[in-house]
Amino acid sequence: MSIDRRLLDLLACPQCKGGLQPCAQRQALCCPRCHLQYPIRDDIPVLLLDEAKPYTDNSA
Repeated sequence: MSIDRRLLDLLACPQCKGGLQPCAQRQALCCPRCHLQYPIRDDIPVLLLDEAKPYTDNSA
């Protein structure tokens, strides 16, 4: 899975509005400020707080 860099630059964390970065072998997007991980399903980022899971810095 590869998210276009231009799209990634536009996406923001729904909680803090901070930037997101690929993590978990590119199967999720992570917010380093909130320490939340948002899943990517069928190449579509699911940016819903209900779907977010906490992560630690070493799992990113």
